[in-house]
Amino acid sequence: MRQSEVMSLVFSAIVVLSLVVGPQRLAAATGPDIDHLLTEVEHHYNRAQTLSVYFTETYSIAGRKHRPESGQLLLRKPGRMRWIYSEPAGKLFVSDGHNVYLYTADDNRVEQSKLKASHDMRAPLAFLLGKLDMKKEFRSFETKPAQNGTYLLAQAKNDRVPYGKVQMLIGQAFEIKDLTVDGRDGSVLHFSFHDEVVNPAIADQEFHFVPPPGADLVQAVTAESGDN
Repeated sequence: MRQSEVMSLVFSAIVVLSLVVGPQRLAAATGPDIDHLLTEVEHHYNRAQTLSVYFTETYSIAGRKHRPESGQLLLRKPGRMRWIYSEPAGKLFVSDGHNVYLYTADDNRVEQSKLKASHDMRAPLAFLLGKLDMKKEFRSFETKPAQNGTYLLAQAKNDRVPYGKVQMLIGQAFEIKDLTVDGRDGSVLHFSFHDEVVNPAIADQEFHFVPPPGADLVQAVTAESGDN
């Protein structure tokens, strides 16, 4: 199965994190400490017009782990992103705010889909440069102390999204350092982020995808397209 198919999880506007929510439950983000943490995380990202960060990505399903991947992520409001993979070399994922494109160099193939209909787990990371509203996207927040910050755990707002639980490691500057997503299919997607830069200069052309010469262009199958 292609990794782009296996990673068909996504959530509508925010993502990236997961650990099993423990037995202790807080009153749906009403505690002052949680409210403060959510407000600061939202402020950190809502003030950004562009973002650059390096990432390492790991994925597993049914206990089977895929090889770690890594690279640089560039983001620009609204909903534009460019995942530049150094491992595996040549892999590229681009969103121009309307469509998403996944290019794999090994088979010189481009998979295209609508951003809103995409089931690729990377697509929702556009939330970082949207209007981030944690309480709109999640429910039943908890926090746990961490060595270099705070773990923020949450459950999905409803069962219509393909993930159930998420976990973020929030750093001292209220940036997301780690993000884990538990899929309802038993999959686990984890990102580690480092060297984040808020509002760097990024050329618009970074978010325009141009297929490499001779690449096969295919339309990704989504639930939306399957209904037509």
